[in-house]
Amino acid sequence: MNTTPERPPLASRVLCVLWPSFLMAGVLEMLVFSLVDPGSLQWFGGVPVEWAPQAVYTVAFLVFWLVVSTAGALTQVLTTLPDEPETLPRRPSL
Repeated sequence: MNTTPERPPLASRVLCVLWPSFLMAGVLEMLVFSLVDPGSLQWFGGVPVEWAPQAVYTVAFLVFWLVVSTAGALTQVLTTLPDEPETLPRRPSL
């Protein structure tokens, strides 16, 4: 008898991660670029970033989206793991 609840389809779980992370990436974009001017950014060596402001906004948004969606995906994986894996052999007790 299986008492575990049925998992939602993969597409539903993916959308449950991507949509909120898309919204939060937009919020992060607004927060960061309300304080940072994309024209004054510099690489780690001190060389100015010579990208158009729209390119900086786009790349930053995609990076924010990737980071937030990775956190959401890890949460999905960790909350849907079975309590006891049935495929791993148990260690004999001493």
